[in-house]
Amino acid sequence: MNTNLFQFSIATKKPQEFVDITYLMNQAIEKSKVQNGIAVIYCPHTTAGITINENADPDVVRDMIVALDKVFPIEGDYRHIEGNSHAHLKSSYMGAEKTIIINEGKPLLGTWQSVYFCEFDGPRSRKVFIKIMAD
Repeated sequence: MNTNLFQFSIATKKPQEFVDITYLMNQAIEKSKVQNGIAVIYCPHTTAGITINENADPDVVRDMIVALDKVFPIEGDYRHIEGNSHAHLKSSYMGAEKTIIINEGKPLLGTWQSVYFCEFDGPRSRKVFIKIMAD
């Protein structure tokens, strides 16, 4: 099995934001020259995550952040001394990775889908790893 590992840096600008990183996955697929296989997008941070969702209407991302704040409010009955328990909870809820099928050199995403890096404790300098594996 042919594998390629890529590391990218992301500078988030807000305390909470979703950064569209689909272009990074597309770059990794192109550089790997893999035509059929899978891409694994991984976030090595405990206060950030990865998700796939709509890219056409920016209000979807806004609504997701608002809803996550309702479920995991910034101020809560938390004991974690750093004061960012809400970010850890959101990270665990969203997950650290996503796997996407590559078919004919392209990711199999829906028409309105993008891959997002989810920042919950920014702004920060973050890393994203993308592993491309051929069939």
